[in-house]
Amino acid sequence: METMNVERAGLAFGFTGALLYVGCALLMMMAGSAGTVKLFNSLLHGLDVSGIARMEVPLGESLLGLVGTFLMGWLTGACIALIYNMGTTKAGGTA
Repeated sequence: METMNVERAGLAFGFTGALLYVGCALLMMMAGSAGTVKLFNSLLHGLDVSGIARMEVPLGESLLGLVGTFLMGWLTGACIALIYNMGTTKAGGTA
């Protein structure tokens, strides 16, 4: 069984999360308030987000969210790789 590179897995998860974050922000800008509420109401299986959806998000807050999303993704990917590697074979032994 091959091991996973912890740093590369972290980067893959981090960049994927950041890409999803930017995609969501762009989608909200294009869809407007009504479209955003309709999309998230359908994704969240009956929860009504109309009371909590906020369309005017300051740039600094968005950048902080983007960095936070990347860091959480990086930590998730690194943890998955570390846990996966704990189950791989060591120097000819068995897992």
